Amino acid sequence: MKKISTTPSVVIRIVLWLILIFGGAIYSINKDIDNIYFNSLWFHFISFILGVILMRFAFKAASAGGKELSKKGREGDLPRLETNKLVTTGVYSCTRHPMLFGLTLIPISIALILGSPTFITIIAPLEMFFIIFMVLTMEEKECKIKYKDEYIQYSKRVPLFPKTKECFKKLFF
Repeated sequence: MKKISTTPSVVIRIVLWLILIFGGAIYSINKDIDNIYFNSLWFHFISFILGVILMRFAFKAASAGGKELSKKGREGDLPRLETNKLVTTGVYSCTRHPMLFGLTLIPISIALILGSPTFITIIAPLEMFFIIFMVLTMEEKECKIKYKDEYIQYSKRVPLFPKTKECFKKLFF
């Protein structure tokens, strides 16, 4: 059986992301235990449905990016979740980080599924901001180092996250 290896940078980001999600959920549920909305069946029903729909969109966006990267971004024997070729086609022609855009939607999706008002209104938006901050400070920097001028030129043409109706269609449908 082949050993799965991943760079420390990727592992650190995954661990931070999981700590944010689970820590935010635990904190928020404890804070909301006596909240009228948290104890409302209708609020939970509506927020659950919205959360499941949003989670589906989040996974579709992440999957769209992942499929494109696995087809065109890898050459040779690389650690899992790593690439060595800059992909600028498909969904990457309209957004630089479709997978991370999808992951950015997951905190609010989980917050809605759990029906936690604190998670929905405070914690999830903070976590989403933190994920975007990690993209800007870590992912973008690593891409510029790895792909140099090619990435700089690409970043001038293509936005960080989707902005057009056509791009959202590529991500979600």
